[in-house]
Amino acid sequence: MEIIKELPEIFEEFAEQRQKSFLAVKEYKDRGIPVVGAYCTYFPKEIAMAMGAATVGLCSMSEETIPEAEKDLPKNLCPLIKASYGFGKSDKCPFFYFSDVVVGETTCDGKKKMYEYMAEFKEVFLMELPNSQREEGLKLWTKEILRFKEYLEEKFGVEITEEKVRAAVREENEVRKALKEFYGLMRHEPTPMDSKELFSVLYGSTFKMDRAAAAKEIREVTARIEKEYAEGKRRDKKPRILITGCPIGGATEKLIRAVEDNGGVVVAFENCTGAKAIDRLVEEEAENIYDALAERYLAIGCSVMTPNKNRPELLGRLIDEFKVDGVIEMVLQACHTYSVETGKIRRFVNEEKGLPFISIETDYSQADVGQLNTRVAAFIEML
Repeated sequence: MEIIKELPEIFEEFAEQRQKSFLAVKEYKDRGIPVVGAYCTYFPKEIAMAMGAATVGLCSMSEETIPEAEKDLPKNLCPLIKASYGFGKSDKCPFFYFSDVVVGETTCDGKKKMYEYMAEFKEVFLMELPNSQREEGLKLWTKEILRFKEYLEEKFGVEITEEKVRAAVREENEVRKALKEFYGLMRHEPTPMDSKELFSVLYGSTFKMDRAAAAKEIREVTARIEKEYAEGKRRDKKPRILITGCPIGGATEKLIRAVEDNGGVVVAFENCTGAKAIDRLVEEEAENIYDALAERYLAIGCSVMTPNKNRPELLGRLIDEFKVDGVIEMVLQACHTYSVETGKIRRFVNEEKGLPFISIETDYSQADVGQLNTRVAAFIEML
């Protein structure tokens, strides 16, 4: 007889998925399955999936290994970059340890220089990401995706056919669609779940290496929540917050806690852990599937792009669809591209959308939790 788990148990499983995947990635290696690790949303994972590899996001969200990183890297560097390097150098990230190759990308100056150091102790394949989403940039990114395909074929002695790439595209598109259906539940007023539960599935799903199973599990959770909501199980009405800015996870989840503890609920994450990574699909029936992959990934509205028109476009849609009351931006210290872009995003939210906006600069320590709570409490009280 199948044991039907309660939703709190399911949310907890997603929240713990990263730790559970430590064992899973070793099992993949023991079975001779290649593992390809990456840090960034721009990583075209379908190419690695098409050769039968497991793809995994690498550790980068804790201050634990920053002291080790600072032996080589400047102290005034972004904590995400230092943590990424520190986990790799100290071998404290099982995903990094078992990865056959790490795929890097030339997003910000700090990351691309960090990859030079990382390449001294790990095989790194660096993709040259254009800093513009113009036609010329799209052509370059298509060439880079093809270069990545050829690299994997040569390194692992495999053939990555167009048919396999299209199959991988369809599989990953199903995960994206399932996640969009899931976070779309937060359109309800009041919400059917709290911020932590929403985030546990969004973040935890990135560590599920069986992508077909991931889509199925996410859809089952969505159906369960919809059913219980229809039966009257829902949260109290609270101010509805959208979080934008740098990637959230690990140490930076303190911002989510601050919103919850002060009476708000995060109904949408625009960050890489949320809508930014899954909003767009790859055109499955495109005549040239590599062009379609390049177009989909290059359209991600990250602050490294100039001009960055797609970030406010996505923000505007999320604000309207999720009936947002206020926007909080989280910027990591020394993340210059997001920090500089704050002014434009503030004007967009204040003037075009007519909503309150606050930008919070933080790092991976817990030293500013009190101050962060005070600022978030004042912001939510104002709504």
